[in-house]
Amino acid sequence: MKSLNFGRLCLLLGVLVLEALIAEGFNYGDALDKTLMFFEAQRSGKLPANQRVKWRGDSGLKDGYLQWVNMVGGYYDAGDHVKFGLPMAYTVTMLAWGAIDFKKEITELDQMGNALWSIKWGTDYFMKAHTQPNVLWAQVGDGDSDHYCWERAEDMTTPRTAYKLDQDHPGSDLAGETAAALAASAIAFKPYNSSYSNLLLLHAKQLFTFADKYRGLYDDSIQNAKKFYTSSGYSDELLWAAAWLYRATDDEYFLKYVVDNAVYMGGTGWAVKEFSWDNKYAGVQILLSQILLEGRGGAYTSTLKQYQAKANYFACACLQKNDGYNIHKTPGGLMYVREWNNLQYASAAAFLLAVYSDSLSAANAKLACPEGQIPPQALLDFARSQADYFLGKNPKSMSYLVGYGQQYPIHVHHRGSSIASIFSLQSTVECVQGFETWYRRPEGNPNVIHGALVGGPDQNDNFSDDRSNYEQTEPTLSGCAPLVGLFSKLESVSEAAGNYPKKAPVPRPTTPHSYQETQKTQEPYRSHEAPVEFIHSITKTWTVGPTKYYRHKVIIKNKSEKPIKDLKLVVEDLSGSIWGLNPTQQRNTYELPQWQKVLQPGAECIFVYVQGGPQAKVTVQSYN
Repeated sequence: MKSLNFGRLCLLLGVLVLEALIAEGFNYGDALDKTLMFFEAQRSGKLPANQRVKWRGDSGLKDGYLQWVNMVGGYYDAGDHVKFGLPMAYTVTMLAWGAIDFKKEITELDQMGNALWSIKWGTDYFMKAHTQPNVLWAQVGDGDSDHYCWERAEDMTTPRTAYKLDQDHPGSDLAGETAAALAASAIAFKPYNSSYSNLLLLHAKQLFTFADKYRGLYDDSIQNAKKFYTSSGYSDELLWAAAWLYRATDDEYFLKYVVDNAVYMGGTGWAVKEFSWDNKYAGVQILLSQILLEGRGGAYTSTLKQYQAKANYFACACLQKNDGYNIHKTPGGLMYVREWNNLQYASAAAFLLAVYSDSLSAANAKLACPEGQIPPQALLDFARSQADYFLGKNPKSMSYLVGYGQQYPIHVHHRGSSIASIFSLQSTVECVQGFETWYRRPEGNPNVIHGALVGGPDQNDNFSDDRSNYEQTEPTLSGCAPLVGLFSKLESVSEAAGNYPKKAPVPRPTTPHSYQETQKTQEPYRSHEAPVEFIHSITKTWTVGPTKYYRHKVIIKNKSEKPIKDLKLVVEDLSGSIWGLNPTQQRNTYELPQWQKVLQPGAECIFVYVQGGPQAKVTVQSYN
């Protein structure tokens, strides 16, 4: 009876360890790789030969032709096919900032090439769009007509009208953000391609001059954009662009600009609790605090300290150390700003605090909050808490990064993901047909859009995986861009770095209707090398596109009358992820969890893996 009870306890603990590993054993490097793939899925234009997202094809190849301008390329904004300039430019700025401040981390993960490609896909487009010093083509596509259709980018029948800004139709916010994007990208590319970097900087300076000289809101000039990406002002973008140009050039003119306009443009006046595609104040304040912490303030130190005071306000609010003026958090610990696509604000804040943490650490400084001096590690801990929430450490145990982990949204509000690929369904999917055949279908999306950070849960951590629930299930460029720097930083400092399989986890639907009943497979495999029995079973199955996936459970049972110590297993033919075993330094070799170093007579322990195709081969390597 004692042996039976111990076996049950082992099984229970095994399940608990499995859940703990899913919740806490995050492979940020894998999350980074998937995030970069999302940007490949969002590409417009002629796709390159090294395109990794194979379900996408060429699209938007005549964008801008009606206006006699080449607007081919760039990124689709979200689950639609409009190329909105303001969030796209912000996205590229954030991608570049990650590649700059976390250059070492991204390089060590062998992802700098992919990161620079994601930036260049945007900057090439921006330079084409900047046809004259005072002309910037700011948008392609009509948001209204685009949203009336549910079709693949490769099948688009909606108007592809291009909209421009010029001196008679200004847009200081959008032109300023594009200048910031190009300036930041110039820094990112400088070590690798100095001539390209110089070209980016030339466009950035011209766009800043245009934005500053001809002032106005872009959505007053492009009315079509107002209901989708309304701008709250342009002063923050002008400061933001100048700050990035100073960092890219060391030209004192730009530093003087942010100092002279600090009060008038709100840089030292606005204390904010949000950083986003629309509100750049927290980003400006932390960017200028970096200059101060590097000891480069010079005659401008006094004003830069005022900027830093507002940067501290934002960071302290995130850490709940701001004398009551804090960010709102859900019961599960997620930063909550607003109902629609809330995760974009959490990802941006997490990135900012990771950046600020590094700068404070390098200067041997602490964060000054109303509730005390806070060590830099606390900022990074907040950033990690948000990233972990995204990846599954939340009340729903749901990964909100599509394709990562074992449970993530499968009804993503995304046209291309939700309709069969052009390569498997070659007939055209018409505008209305898309709604009738694909949008309303209860099954999961046929194409997994890896790395898409969806809108996420509500203020009570509730989430509905429903394609029509666009507030929660639609991904955006702006939400995903901060994750590149964030995940690379967290992977570099993670104690678990390298301890989890690097292969991409395979999909797991979130609805029980997609599963078959638990079923046994072949006869139990009995090792001839040890008195251990492996009992394989398939507990769940599901299909994504043409591929069928299986959740395998393996029971390890001690059939002998003696305890087995230090059991090491070899798991071969494994293409997915594994939980419940600890990897060793040897290839394909695993050991039991730390708490289960001894397997008592008659005791059982379990591990689980997920993959397509046949089961893995499990054998005993050694034991005592």
